[in-house]
Amino acid sequence: MADKPSKYTEKDWNEVRSAFAASLMVETSLNSLAQNLDGPEWPIKAKDETPAKYIDLGFAEMKEMLALKGMPDNADFLISILKDTLAFDAPFGDMVEQSQAAAEKDNQMLKNMAKLGIPENFPIELTALDSGTVEFCAMEKLSTLGEFAVFAQGMAQNVIVGGDFKRLLNALSHIDEKTLAELLPFRPGATGLHLLECLVQTSRLSDPAAKEARARKAFELFKDEHAAIQRDLAAGKPLDRILMVLGNTAAEAAAAEMLRPAKAKGGFLGSLFSRFRK
Repeated sequence: MADKPSKYTEKDWNEVRSAFAASLMVETSLNSLAQNLDGPEWPIKAKDETPAKYIDLGFAEMKEMLALKGMPDNADFLISILKDTLAFDAPFGDMVEQSQAAAEKDNQMLKNMAKLGIPENFPIELTALDSGTVEFCAMEKLSTLGEFAVFAQGMAQNVIVGGDFKRLLNALSHIDEKTLAELLPFRPGATGLHLLECLVQTSRLSDPAAKEARARKAFELFKDEHAAIQRDLAAGKPLDRILMVLGNTAAEAAAAEMLRPAKAKGGFLGSLFSRFRK
């Protein structure tokens, strides 16, 4: 059977693989890059399925490797991901040279964050942003929401972003409380970020170790709110009344599970909240 005609040539591949060798995204998973571009997913979701696996190969070798992985028609897709990521990434590299003071001047996102009581130093790792966006922020050394806002404000207008990066950018720019509540531990109609919402979002992690590590960080970051919950419980206030603020039975159940000790499991959460048995 004849090969499917290619949109891109060997010259295109050699140009893009050479350029991508210097990109900060060379070790980022191809699926994450595809998500950031708001396009179709890369068929292989593994974190080690990165551009670095391919850019040392010639055009024919690259196509042969894709065929061996069961993706004989994905050469054009691979090249498109690399080309579009380079267009997406280049303005960011230039932006690093700008002064932070200039980047923060008249930053509407920072103003809106202040209006909503969202702290600039809130860590991105405690948000509910998708893995591709979190990975991208880590690559660009963006560890807080304030750094995200400054970075996003300085992007060139012709840069196309997708995924949760775009959703958070738009939500902060236009004060979309519903979307903010999906991405951050934010409570619509209130101000600030909150422990209970953070625990609900943490509860959705599938990896128990990651869930426990993130819970530790949440309790530490929201220690004042945590202490207030402890005082209410010690004073006899039922846990379900404390959780009513979430306004959603599924969320209330998830937060209760994070707050209540696991039955006979012990561990960090169990010992920390053993006094909260109803």
